[in-house]
Amino acid sequence: MTKLEDLKKNIMQDVYEKRMILTSVRDRPEGWTLHSGLWSPFYIQLRVLSSFPETLKLVGNALSILIKEEAPSVNRLVGIAFAGIPIATAVSLESGIPACHTRKILGVRTEQELYDAIGKYGQHSLMEGEVQDGDVLCLVDDLVTGMESKLVGRAQVLAELKKREISDVTVDDIAVIIDRQQGAQERAKDLNIRLHSLIDLVNEGLPLIQDSMSEEEYQIVSNYLQDPLSIKKP
Repeated sequence: MTKLEDLKKNIMQDVYEKRMILTSVRDRPEGWTLHSGLWSPFYIQLRVLSSFPETLKLVGNALSILIKEEAPSVNRLVGIAFAGIPIATAVSLESGIPACHTRKILGVRTEQELYDAIGKYGQHSLMEGEVQDGDVLCLVDDLVTGMESKLVGRAQVLAELKKREISDVTVDDIAVIIDRQQGAQERAKDLNIRLHSLIDLVNEGLPLIQDSMSEEEYQIVSNYLQDPLSIKKP
Protein backbone atom coordinates (compact mmCIF):
# COMPACT_ATOMS: atom_id res chain seq x y z
CA MET A 1 0.00 0.00 0.00
CA THR A 2 1.42 3.41 -1.01
CA LYS A 3 1.50 6.35 1.36
CA LEU A 4 -1.41 7.99 -0.50
CA GLU A 5 -3.52 4.84 -0.35
CA ASP A 6 -2.82 4.52 3.36
CA LEU A 7 -3.85 8.15 3.90
CA LYS A 8 -7.09 7.62 1.97
CA LYS A 9 -8.01 4.66 4.14
CA ASN A 10 -7.31 6.55 7.37
CA ILE A 11 -9.25 9.60 6.16
CA MET A 12 -12.33 7.59 5.19
CA GLN A 13 -12.33 5.69 8.47
CA ASP A 14 -11.96 8.96 10.40
CA VAL A 15 -14.78 10.78 8.61
CA TYR A 16 -17.10 7.79 9.15
CA GLU A 17 -16.22 7.19 12.80
CA LYS A 18 -16.36 10.92 13.61
CA ARG A 19 -19.76 11.17 11.93
CA MET A 20 -18.75 13.38 9.05
CA ILE A 21 -20.48 10.70 6.99
CA LEU A 22 -23.98 10.10 8.34
CA THR A 23 -26.39 7.35 7.30
CA SER A 24 -30.10 6.76 7.72
CA VAL A 25 -29.42 3.41 9.43
CA ARG A 26 -26.96 4.68 12.02
CA ASP A 27 -27.76 8.37 12.48
CA ARG A 28 -31.07 9.61 11.09
CA PRO A 29 -33.85 7.22 10.05
CA GLU A 30 -35.66 9.83 7.96
CA GLY A 31 -32.56 10.48 5.84
CA TRP A 32 -31.87 13.77 4.05
CA THR A 33 -33.39 15.80 1.24
CA LEU A 34 -30.59 17.18 -0.94
CA HIS A 35 -30.50 20.55 -2.72
CA SER A 36 -31.51 18.72 -5.89
CA GLY A 37 -34.74 17.63 -4.19
CA LEU A 38 -33.71 13.98 -4.18
CA TRP A 39 -33.87 12.02 -0.95
CA SER A 40 -30.62 10.42 0.23
CA PRO A 41 -29.91 7.72 2.86
CA PHE A 42 -26.55 9.28 3.63
CA TYR A 43 -25.03 12.72 4.07
CA ILE A 44 -21.43 13.94 3.98
CA GLN A 45 -20.66 16.97 6.19
CA LEU A 46 -16.98 17.83 5.85
CA ARG A 47 -17.60 21.43 6.91
CA VAL A 48 -16.76 20.35 10.47
CA LEU A 49 -13.39 18.92 9.42
CA SER A 50 -11.44 21.66 11.20
CA SER A 51 -12.91 20.40 14.51
CA PHE A 52 -10.74 17.31 14.03
CA PRO A 53 -7.18 18.60 13.50
CA GLU A 54 -5.61 15.16 13.22
CA THR A 55 -7.94 14.27 10.35
CA LEU A 56 -7.46 17.68 8.74
CA LYS A 57 -3.70 17.12 8.86
CA LEU A 58 -4.14 13.79 7.05
CA VAL A 59 -6.20 15.56 4.41
CA GLY A 60 -3.58 18.28 3.99
CA ASN A 61 -0.90 15.64 3.53
CA ALA A 62 -2.91 13.56 1.07
CA LEU A 63 -4.09 16.47 -1.09
CA SER A 64 -0.54 17.85 -1.18
CA ILE A 65 0.66 14.56 -2.65
CA LEU A 66 -2.27 14.43 -5.08
CA ILE A 67 -1.80 17.98 -6.37
CA LYS A 68 1.96 17.59 -6.78
CA GLU A 69 1.44 14.32 -8.69
CA GLU A 70 -1.50 15.35 -10.89
CA ALA A 71 -1.01 19.13 -11.20
CA PRO A 72 2.70 19.86 -10.66
CA SER A 73 2.47 23.29 -12.30
CA VAL A 74 0.06 24.62 -9.62
CA ASN A 75 1.74 27.33 -7.56
CA ARG A 76 -1.22 28.82 -5.68
CA LEU A 77 -4.30 27.41 -3.96
CA VAL A 78 -7.75 28.95 -3.58
CA GLY A 79 -10.03 27.63 -0.83
CA ILE A 80 -13.70 27.86 -1.80
CA ALA A 81 -15.69 29.39 1.07
CA PHE A 82 -16.48 28.06 3.54
CA ALA A 83 -15.53 24.38 3.66
CA GLY A 84 -12.57 24.73 1.31
CA ILE A 85 -10.78 27.39 3.35
CA PRO A 86 -9.38 25.23 6.20
CA ILE A 87 -8.62 22.47 3.70
CA ALA A 88 -6.62 24.80 1.46
CA THR A 89 -4.81 26.13 4.53
CA ALA A 90 -3.90 22.58 5.60
CA VAL A 91 -2.60 21.81 2.12
CA SER A 92 -0.64 25.07 2.08
CA LEU A 93 1.02 24.30 5.41
CA GLU A 94 1.92 20.79 4.25
CA SER A 95 3.07 21.65 0.73
CA GLY A 96 4.38 25.20 1.07
CA ILE A 97 2.07 26.35 -1.75
CA PRO A 98 0.58 29.78 -0.91
CA ALA A 99 -3.19 29.91 -0.46
CA CYS A 100 -5.99 32.39 -1.11
CA HIS A 101 -9.73 32.01 -0.50
CA THR A 102 -13.00 33.20 -1.94
CA ARG A 103 -15.49 35.22 0.08
CA LYS A 104 -18.93 33.75 0.68
CA ILE A 105 -21.71 35.55 -1.18
CA LEU A 106 -25.01 34.57 0.43
CA GLY A 107 -27.78 33.28 -1.76
CA VAL A 108 -25.56 32.48 -4.75
CA ARG A 109 -25.74 28.91 -6.07
CA THR A 110 -25.31 29.31 -9.83
CA GLU A 111 -23.01 31.27 -12.12
CA GLN A 112 -25.89 33.48 -13.27
CA GLU A 113 -26.80 34.30 -9.66
CA LEU A 114 -23.15 35.17 -9.08
CA TYR A 115 -23.05 37.61 -12.00
CA ASP A 116 -26.31 39.18 -10.78
CA ALA A 117 -24.88 39.53 -7.26
CA ILE A 118 -21.51 40.99 -8.26
CA GLY A 119 -23.09 44.26 -9.31
CA LYS A 120 -24.58 44.65 -5.84
CA TYR A 121 -21.50 43.48 -3.97
CA GLY A 122 -19.78 46.85 -3.84
CA GLN A 123 -16.03 47.24 -3.55
CA HIS A 124 -15.42 44.13 -1.44
CA SER A 125 -12.91 41.65 -2.82
CA LEU A 126 -14.41 38.48 -4.25
CA MET A 127 -11.21 36.67 -3.27
CA GLU A 128 -8.66 37.33 -0.53
CA GLY A 129 -4.96 36.77 -1.10
CA GLU A 130 -2.14 37.61 -3.48
CA VAL A 131 -2.16 36.49 -7.12
CA GLN A 132 0.36 37.39 -9.80
CA ASP A 133 0.53 37.14 -13.57
CA GLY A 134 1.71 33.68 -14.61
CA ASP A 135 0.19 31.90 -11.61
CA VAL A 136 -1.49 28.53 -11.97
CA LEU A 137 -4.34 28.28 -9.45
CA CYS A 138 -6.00 25.20 -8.01
CA LEU A 139 -9.39 25.60 -6.35
CA VAL A 140 -9.79 23.48 -3.22
CA ASP A 141 -13.05 22.25 -1.66
CA ASP A 142 -14.44 19.42 0.46
CA LEU A 143 -16.50 17.42 -2.04
CA VAL A 144 -18.11 17.56 -5.45
CA THR A 145 -21.48 16.30 -6.68
CA GLY A 146 -22.43 17.95 -9.96
CA MET A 147 -19.77 20.71 -10.31
CA GLU A 148 -22.16 23.68 -10.03
CA SER A 149 -20.68 25.18 -6.84
CA LYS A 150 -17.15 24.67 -8.20
CA LEU A 151 -18.03 26.54 -11.37
CA VAL A 152 -19.43 29.37 -9.24
CA GLY A 153 -16.17 29.46 -7.26
CA ARG A 154 -14.13 29.50 -10.45
CA ALA A 155 -16.27 32.27 -11.96
CA GLN A 156 -15.85 34.27 -8.74
CA VAL A 157 -12.05 33.95 -8.92
CA LEU A 158 -12.04 34.97 -12.59
CA ALA A 159 -14.23 37.99 -11.82
CA GLU A 160 -11.84 39.09 -9.07
CA LEU A 161 -8.83 38.67 -11.37
CA LYS A 162 -10.60 40.85 -13.93
CA LYS A 163 -11.17 43.51 -11.25
CA ARG A 164 -7.46 43.40 -10.44
CA GLU A 165 -6.59 43.57 -14.16
CA ILE A 166 -4.67 40.29 -13.95
CA SER A 167 -5.16 38.24 -17.12
CA ASP A 168 -2.27 35.78 -17.40
CA VAL A 169 -3.54 33.29 -14.79
CA THR A 170 -4.75 29.71 -15.24
CA VAL A 171 -7.77 28.57 -13.18
CA ASP A 172 -8.39 25.13 -14.63
CA ASP A 173 -7.57 22.81 -11.70
CA ILE A 174 -9.94 21.85 -8.88
CA ALA A 175 -9.05 19.50 -6.01
CA VAL A 176 -11.56 17.91 -3.63
CA ILE A 177 -11.45 15.31 -0.89
CA ILE A 178 -14.45 13.29 -2.07
CA ASP A 179 -16.14 12.95 -5.46
CA ARG A 180 -19.64 11.52 -5.03
CA GLN A 181 -19.31 10.28 -8.63
CA GLN A 182 -22.58 11.77 -9.78
CA GLY A 183 -21.41 13.37 -13.02
CA ALA A 184 -18.79 15.92 -11.94
CA GLN A 185 -15.85 14.33 -13.77
CA GLU A 186 -17.80 14.21 -17.04
CA ARG A 187 -18.90 17.84 -16.64
CA ALA A 188 -15.34 18.92 -15.87
CA LYS A 189 -13.98 17.17 -18.99
CA ASP A 190 -16.61 18.85 -21.16
CA LEU A 191 -15.42 22.22 -19.83
CA ASN A 192 -11.69 21.38 -20.11
CA ILE A 193 -11.32 21.61 -16.34
CA ARG A 194 -9.07 19.17 -14.50
CA LEU A 195 -10.91 17.75 -11.48
CA HIS A 196 -8.58 16.03 -8.99
CA SER A 197 -10.47 13.93 -6.45
CA LEU A 198 -8.63 12.32 -3.57
CA ILE A 199 -11.32 9.67 -3.01
CA ASP A 200 -13.96 8.52 -5.48
CA LEU A 201 -16.84 7.57 -3.21
CA VAL A 202 -18.26 4.63 -5.18
CA ASN A 203 -15.02 3.05 -6.40
CA GLU A 204 -12.82 3.74 -3.37
CA GLY A 205 -14.49 5.46 -0.43
CA LEU A 206 -17.34 3.13 0.40
CA PRO A 207 -15.27 -0.07 0.16
CA LEU A 208 -12.73 1.46 2.56
CA ILE A 209 -15.35 1.73 5.32
CA GLN A 210 -17.39 -1.39 4.52
CA ASP A 211 -15.93 -3.28 7.47
CA SER A 212 -16.97 -0.47 9.83
CA MET A 213 -20.58 -0.42 8.62
CA SER A 214 -23.41 -2.81 9.32
CA GLU A 215 -24.45 -4.98 6.37
CA GLU A 216 -27.79 -3.14 6.10
CA GLU A 217 -26.09 0.24 6.18
CA TYR A 218 -23.56 -0.70 3.50
CA GLN A 219 -26.18 -2.18 1.19
CA ILE A 220 -28.51 0.83 1.42
CA VAL A 221 -25.76 3.34 0.67
CA SER A 222 -24.18 1.14 -2.01
CA ASN A 223 -27.49 0.53 -3.79
CA TYR A 224 -28.35 4.22 -3.62
CA LEU A 225 -25.03 5.22 -5.20
CA GLN A 226 -25.63 2.78 -8.04
CA ASP A 227 -29.19 4.01 -8.58
CA PRO A 228 -30.49 6.91 -6.44
CA LEU A 229 -34.09 6.21 -7.40
CA SER A 230 -33.91 2.58 -6.29
CA ILE A 231 -34.03 3.44 -2.58
CA LYS A 232 -37.31 4.92 -1.40
CA LYS A 233 -37.74 7.48 1.34
CA PRO A 234 -39.08 5.83 4.54
